[in-house]
Amino acid sequence: MSLAPPAGTARIAALHVYPVKSARGIELDDAGLTRAGLEQDRRWMLVDAAGRFLTQRELPRLALLVPVVSATALRLQAPAMPEISIALAREGERRRVSVWNHSCEAFDEGAAVADWLRQYLDHECRLVRFDPAHRRLSSRQWTGAVEAENQFSDGFPILALSTASLADLNARLPEPLPMNRFRPNIVLEGLDAYDEDRIDELCDGAIRLKPVKACTRCKITTTNQDTGGAASDEPLRTLKSYRYDAALHGVCFGQNLIVIDGVGARLRRGQTLQLRWKAQR
Repeated sequence: MSLAPPAGTARIAALHVYPVKSARGIELDDAGLTRAGLEQDRRWMLVDAAGRFLTQRELPRLALLVPVVSATALRLQAPAMPEISIALAREGERRRVSVWNHSCEAFDEGAAVADWLRQYLDHECRLVRFDPAHRRLSSRQWTGAVEAENQFSDGFPILALSTASLADLNARLPEPLPMNRFRPNIVLEGLDAYDEDRIDELCDGAIRLKPVKACTRCKITTTNQDTGGAASDEPLRTLKSYRYDAALHGVCFGQNLIVIDGVGARLRRGQTLQLRWKAQR
């Protein structure tokens, strides 16, 4: 027999987008909701000569790369580098690129920014922009009948994490870590630790967001997002002691969400979301 737990609420404590995959995030007061998640999220990424995506796993100094998106341009800033600007109206050469097992065509942003990135990262790479004419879908193994679109995220359009879950983890760590280690899009407050694992849907008016898969964590969480360096194997060592999921072959922290309804609406900091809980068995 399945029992529906009482309804609840949570508040959006913070909103973040990451216009360039694996670069510095931008905190927002509000963000538009698209079929592929929050506006401008993971619209660009770096790739190697073969077109394969590059992240802080290989290039931890990406943490210090700061993207600024205006109505007309993407500007990039980095330590000891002059700012560089790429016009949004530019439509570069098409390049075949891949994120994990998915491949598609994207627009190359040109030699000037590639040289700028090489100087900063000491690594040959290209900056590419997602082609909105392409539909990149999350795995139907997790989304079922829903066709959940992404741009260059690892696999799902939105990542959510609660302040209570981070507080619980920090109580177990030798030194507490900031939320930016985990790079969420939506930070939730008003929940108990790991309540995000029990949510079936988050709703407000026309907006319906659905958690579909726990987020398995990689070594990017060991990179200090303020320095671009890694000092230890935390938080992965501690998470493995109590958050390891054998079925997913990794440690889980946070939930991947898909957009069911609400395209064109805006999420805002301080917004209250109604919660529908998974049925208890």
